[in-house]
Amino acid sequence: MIRFIITLIYVILFLILGLPVMLVEWIVGKFNRHAGDIASLRTVQWGFKCCLFLSGVKTEIQGLENLPTDPEKPVLFVGNHNGFFDVMIMYTLFHERTGFIAKKSFKKVPSLNLWMMRLYCLFLDRHDTKQGLKIILTAIDYVKEGISIFVFPEGTRSKDGNMLPFKAGAFKIATKTGCPIIPVVLSGTADIFENHLPLIRAQRIPVIIGEPIDPNSLEKEDKKHIADYTKNIMQGILDENNARLEDIRGGQKKIESKQ
Repeated sequence: MIRFIITLIYVILFLILGLPVMLVEWIVGKFNRHAGDIASLRTVQWGFKCCLFLSGVKTEIQGLENLPTDPEKPVLFVGNHNGFFDVMIMYTLFHERTGFIAKKSFKKVPSLNLWMMRLYCLFLDRHDTKQGLKIILTAIDYVKEGISIFVFPEGTRSKDGNMLPFKAGAFKIATKTGCPIIPVVLSGTADIFENHLPLIRAQRIPVIIGEPIDPNSLEKEDKKHIADYTKNIMQGILDENNARLEDIRGGQKKIESKQ
C-alpha cells in the first residue's frame, strides 16, 4: 500500500508541477516545433521512468535494434494490452515523436489531457464509428507529418494475459501510408497492479520489440488481413517468451528442491 500511495502522490505532483514546464515547451514549439515536441516527449518519458522506479518495475528489453531512430520515417507501434502500466513502459522506448490512440475518458482528466495532446495523443470514442474514422484519418495525417502512432488494437485490456482479437481499423494507418508496423509484446504487466488492487507490487517485465513489418511487401491476402497477420506474429513472440519464463521457473524450482 505504501508503494501505491507514494506513486499516486508522485503522479499528482508531476501533473501539477509539470504545467509550467509544459508552457515553456509550448513556447519553444512556436519557434521550433520539433524541438518543442521532443522536449515534451523527454519530459513525459522522465516522468514515466520515475513512476516505474517508484513502483518497483524493471524492464528486460529485447530487440532495441528494431526501434526506428530516423525522425523522417514514422512507424505504427502495435502493443498487446494487459495493464495500466503498459503505456508507461511503451512510452519509455520511443526515440521520436509518437502519438497514442487512447480512450475518450482520458480527455476529461485535468493536466493529463494537456500532456497527452502535447504528445499528439488522440481520444477515441469506441461507441462512435464515425468519430473513430476521423481519429484514424487524423492519425494518418500525423504519420505523413513524421509522427509515429502507438495503438493497442485489442481495444481493451486482456483479463487473462491472452491476446484478444485485433481490430482492423488501426492498421489502416499503416496500409494507407506505407509506414512499417513495429510489434511490441509485453508480458505480466497486470501483476504490477490489476491482479491485486489497490496494491502495487514490484515486477520484472519482459518487453520484446519485434522486427518491422512492411505492409507493402506482404502478400495480397496477408495485407488484406493485416490485423490477424500482425496478431499471429505477436502471439508467437508471446508464446515463446512465456515458454522461456516457464523453463526458468522450472529450473529455479529444481535448484530449490536440491537445496
